[in-house]
Amino acid sequence: MDRKDFLPTQKEDIGDSQLDFILVTGDAYVDHPSFGTALIGRYIQDMGFSVGVIAQPDYTSTEDFARLGRPKYCFMVASGNMDSMVNNYTSAKKRRSEDLYSPNGEAGKRPDRAVIVYCNRINEAFPHAQIIIAGIEASLRRFAHYDYWSNKVRNSILIDSGADMLIYGMAENATREVVLRLAAGEKLSEITGVAGTCYTLPYVPDYCVEIPGAREVKNDKRAFAEAFANQYLEQDPIRGRSIAQFHDKKYVIAEKPAMPLTQKEFDRIYELFFTRTWHPDYDKYGGIPALAEVKFSVTHNRGCFGECAFCSLAFHQGRIIQTRSTDSVIKEIKYLSKMPDFKGYIHDIGGPTANFSHTACDKQRKYGTCRGKRCLSPTPCENLNTDHRPFLRTLREARKVPGVKKVFIRSGIRFDYALYDKDHEFIKELCKYHVSGRLKVAPEHISDHVLNIMGKPSCAVFEKFESEFHKASHEAGLNQFLVSYYISSHPGSRLTDAVALAEYMRDHDIHPEQVQDFYPTPGTLATCMYYTGLDPLTMKPVYTAKSAEEKQMQRALLQYRYPQNHDLVRKALVKCHRKDLIGFGKKCLVPPEEFDRKIKERKEKEKTKTKNFGKNTHKKGNSKNQTKQKSKRK
Repeated sequence: MDRKDFLPTQKEDIGDSQLDFILVTGDAYVDHPSFGTALIGRYIQDMGFSVGVIAQPDYTSTEDFARLGRPKYCFMVASGNMDSMVNNYTSAKKRRSEDLYSPNGEAGKRPDRAVIVYCNRINEAFPHAQIIIAGIEASLRRFAHYDYWSNKVRNSILIDSGADMLIYGMAENATREVVLRLAAGEKLSEITGVAGTCYTLPYVPDYCVEIPGAREVKNDKRAFAEAFANQYLEQDPIRGRSIAQFHDKKYVIAEKPAMPLTQKEFDRIYELFFTRTWHPDYDKYGGIPALAEVKFSVTHNRGCFGECAFCSLAFHQGRIIQTRSTDSVIKEIKYLSKMPDFKGYIHDIGGPTANFSHTACDKQRKYGTCRGKRCLSPTPCENLNTDHRPFLRTLREARKVPGVKKVFIRSGIRFDYALYDKDHEFIKELCKYHVSGRLKVAPEHISDHVLNIMGKPSCAVFEKFESEFHKASHEAGLNQFLVSYYISSHPGSRLTDAVALAEYMRDHDIHPEQVQDFYPTPGTLATCMYYTGLDPLTMKPVYTAKSAEEKQMQRALLQYRYPQNHDLVRKALVKCHRKDLIGFGKKCLVPPEEFDRKIKERKEKEKTKTKNFGKNTHKKGNSKNQTKQKSKRK
């Protein structure tokens, strides 16, 4: 692809012309629909406007921010596909060593709190420039929020960034209305009432629900929980209400969420032109690693009614499912199959949860989602529509496309939802056609009271799915496995729960390759629980592991087989009065401390012996060489 096939990124691409909109992003510019900047950029371009991209600008000066000039209408700023703080730091607050959204995976290309930094630089380069902030970082920080990295409550990002407007969620509908109103001559400061947007006013409109203000939630954890409950419960485009939160001298007004896209609108967006590769400026660096996983993947749906407490999807994309038509998905797969580097494998047909292919129930289309009630947990709603036939129809058509050898489902499935479809046809076809030996699933825990807080089904449901998975794989003549993911230190999980999970892993011969420590990020129920110690929906206390030591112990218990974890595991077992699990019996998790010490001493001796042997050999070798040299001289 030539650079003219991409949205302009340098002055040479536009000459003396002025762009209508300029998108600033913390990601490298990849012109693929899985990257938000490309998707919104192409969407605005399709509306007839000119759009430029400033990707991963040097944030230490204003030079990069000025390279495309001042846009006619506004700058649109996002941190990228990931929150900049999550992208830059692990859950232990350690700097990450790579960034898959940067050239060659190099870390350090985006600043912490990228949206705020970028807005500051734009205002330095172009005083009084109009700015819209959007994307995951802005969306989840639209209200005063708990910030894990500084361990304090921060203002709405709209206040701290100085932007004129914030667009949250999946932004197409809100973007369209705002763009057209700007083109009609309105300023951002004059545009109000657009669903899916936030802005500031000196007063509270009559239709808004006022929640505890920024100062109040900073000083009172109960007030924080009450404010979050309102934010969470009003997150619905049909029955939801707009919210106002006071910040010093003005109110942040968050309009109710934008309506989901219709299937026709959804299809059209993903059928826009994309080069489907990184910008040629990155060729010399070896490209952008994040493209590899999504290049031959197809987005099938948006939204998630799974509503896990630790996940921000319900707060960002919403609970009402949006799906593309089978025809649109197949059209994209046929296009992918003709690409020169296509090897016959579609890596994924999915979304946040692959097997959600319609709304949870018919009522949602008219009345919205149920306030304060989950669709799947602790037990499925009696109105839940578990029909997997629409998704199966798409998968069957995909398998027929010439040149396609295999279609994988890698974006994850909700196993309980698959199980609730009584004929289990989806599980059978999943095992027979769409798994490559191992299927990743996320039971997350085995303690039912922890699972209930998480919004996950009971352990018995997972065990039932596990049985059906192996049965279906056996019937298909395949030897396949489940790869289970677990979270340590989630709110509600005590050390005794971690011990119980370790015992479960022992009894079921589970060896987790990865364990995710709970990561408190803005916009999730679990983060509110972590900070306040309260379930915001019930205001009941929730235990939370906060000390570094307990977090390390909970994590170590989940990987108790690793010798480097034995000391922490023993410490945890003693603390839980479970010394019976220390020893050499069948039920024991770790050996006694004396045994590990002897093993360590023996290894040290062997290491020392090897080192000394090498030294002696080296000396002897030198002696022999000297004798040979003398003989040669003679």
